[in-house]
Amino acid sequence: MHSASQIEHQAYIGLGANLNNPRAQLRSALQHLDRSPHIQLIQCSHFYRSKPVGPADQPDYINAVAEINTALSPLALLHACQSIENDHGRTRTGARWGPRTLDIDILLYRDKSETHVRQTGEWLSLKSEELYLPHPELRNRSFVVLPLLEIAPELKLEPTVPLASLARKLSDEILVKLPA
Repeated sequence: MHSASQIEHQAYIGLGANLNNPRAQLRSALQHLDRSPHIQLIQCSHFYRSKPVGPADQPDYINAVAEINTALSPLALLHACQSIENDHGRTRTGARWGPRTLDIDILLYRDKSETHVRQTGEWLSLKSEELYLPHPELRNRSFVVLPLLEIAPELKLEPTVPLASLARKLSDEILVKLPA
């Protein structure tokens, strides 16, 4: 059970897999996230099939976006996500955009307790060696924008940038919504 006093931050995370039964990998990762004592799974989009970014000689990806509440700092959340990836057989070879059993990315993160943030919808901006927030490719990937739009249709990346406006620009990329 999650204590309301613990949960101070809202985040959206992207999940993807294209090896070792990707749907099962995503379902298991969502269960692991929700069982964490400092993470509460709020909702998850449908799963979507997409072509891989990068090398084309790999299986299609299954992707989803989840909303969570967490008591973890951005870097602690990143480390928790990486631990879940490792538990699911993720190996980091250094190759970018290659096949993987599980990929979990923090897309957006904000403090829920600050009045200013609740009113303006501002997301944390962070650039470190380990983590960039908002995720630097968020705006360019339909497999992130469309599932995110599904669970947060009114979401704005900035006070003047509705997520729906980005979705219209990405409509050419093939994305298949999978049955539940």
